[in-house]
Amino acid sequence: MTGAMKARDESRLSALRMIKTALKKHEVDSMQALDEKAELQVLNTLIKQRREAAGMFRKGGRPELAEKEEAELKLIEGYMPASASDDEIEAAIAEALAETGVTSLKQMGVVMKATQARLSGKRVDGKALSEKVRARLAAPAAPSAF
Repeated sequence: MTGAMKARDESRLSALRMIKTALKKHEVDSMQALDEKAELQVLNTLIKQRREAAGMFRKGGRPELAEKEEAELKLIEGYMPASASDDEIEAAIAEALAETGVTSLKQMGVVMKATQARLSGKRVDGKALSEKVRARLAAPAAPSAF
């Protein structure tokens, strides 16, 4: 924040203040000190809010506001751990399917939980992960030889 103040970078300063406020609010609401997992959860929430807001502003014909939201999004993402690659996600899904033995969509939650455990420490978009797991479970299984 000090660097942004000295550089007179108002947009960066505003975004950093917003992050600090969100973290402090979560800490006060939960009445306990934040650990790294809780901080990442708050930042993920902020990222999701910025994406949704930017999309709505674009639909509403307000590109200048959408660009502001996207700039904040990039700044927040800078404080997040690296994203998991598609290969890492696919490998984690395959391992989770092999471990759990799940074959139906009804048990998708079990696979999601196992996959997310394997990808802990990396940033993963839950919606995209859900779509990949759903596609993997919906794919027709190889015919069995009876």
